Amino acid sequence: MKAIDDLKAIYDFISVDSELYAFRFVDYLYHFVDVLEEFPKSGRVVPEKENQAIRELIYENYRIFYRVKANGGITILRVHHASRNIKKG
Repeated sequence: MKAIDDLKAIYDFISVDSELYAFRFVDYLYHFVDVLEEFPKSGRVVPEKENQAIRELIYENYRIFYRVKANGGITILRVHHASRNIKKG
């Protein structure tokens, strides 16, 4: 799963300076999306995608991309630093 790989990469990057802070930050990111269980459309539509089903939550400098399923569930797609260029399409 790409989102899990993204979290591992974020942890690896931050842990160079502090493993404790890396754990806390990634753990917070992981649980930041819990709100989506009750409010799956609470994130904004990703401007680069122009698709109502592809949305994002933003935490600090990170964009958490997710897809809203027809049944109201969600799938976390990616977690990217906001400075990264996201392809249109």
